[in-house]
Amino acid sequence: MTFLKCVSLDRLGLALLLPVSLTLSLSAQNLSADAVPTRIAQATSAAPAQPLTLRANSTEANAKTGVVVARGNVQISYPSRQIQATSAQAIYFSKERRIVLTGDVYVLQQGNSLRGENITYLVDEGRFVALPQASKQVEAI
Repeated sequence: MTFLKCVSLDRLGLALLLPVSLTLSLSAQNLSADAVPTRIAQATSAAPAQPLTLRANSTEANAKTGVVVARGNVQISYPSRQIQATSAQAIYFSKERRIVLTGDVYVLQQGNSLRGENITYLVDEGRFVALPQASKQVEAI
């Protein structure tokens, strides 16, 4: 049986699925961990029908700061906003409600693409801020 780590961002109505064997429940006020295996994660609040899903090789969550770090082959899918993204690392800041993607970042939204070394997604505003590598440019198509 394959176990998944489920990170539910209750306040956002987002669910993050990660290929590890620990279940986490996150909110802006509280991070808690339970050793309960699960196959499918569901958002627990009144959320859009299609939550944000994040997959990565490994994750770390800090209960005090409300920060979740995902590393290795990061893949993000957010069907409600027609967003697909890949990167080497993603950091979710629950208090600021932003996701920072780093390392060969590629974002596709509604047929438009964005490529850069560092791209920040501001969840409440629904916008991306992209920064290039030194001596390179951000590519938008």
